[in-house]
Amino acid sequence: MTDINQVVLIGHLTRDLGTDERSFGYVSNGMARANVSIAVNRSRKNGDQWVDEVNYFDVTIWGKTAENLKPYLTKGKQICVEGYLKQDRWEKDGQKFSKVTVVANNVQLLGGRGESNSSGGYAQQNGGVPRFQPVNSAPSMSTGYSAGYSAPEDSYGDIGSGIDEDIPF
Repeated sequence: MTDINQVVLIGHLTRDLGTDERSFGYVSNGMARANVSIAVNRSRKNGDQWVDEVNYFDVTIWGKTAENLKPYLTKGKQICVEGYLKQDRWEKDGQKFSKVTVVANNVQLLGGRGESNSSGGYAQQNGGVPRFQPVNSAPSMSTGYSAGYSAPEDSYGDIGSGIDEDIPF
């Protein structure tokens, strides 16, 4: 029988995903690997007062997920990580070391910092979902959109034409 090793964390990235070999790179078989660190805030009661506590977790993201998320993994960005715990053990100079990391199976971008259009042409929409928007066609304050740029029509058929978009729950 197999035991269960599953973890879900929501936290903020503690640093930008850099281009150095330790934070992002490719292993010998050509698969991408990204190493990030997230801070997870927690409140607990200590007597009559609530105390904030921060825990830091190292996360490894593999493959296409690591490649696709690379431009969006910036300091302060909130992400949700689903994965499992992995313990690495090694010995150096006769002393034994151990480290537990989270290996991500699924990573979702959430709200938080990094939602401005400072990432070279990428604009973050609601919910942290990236959407490409050319830099020279950014919305203007007066007309809503600059000349020559029209917002794409979101068409899902005729099913939503008379439906109130406010959901009461």
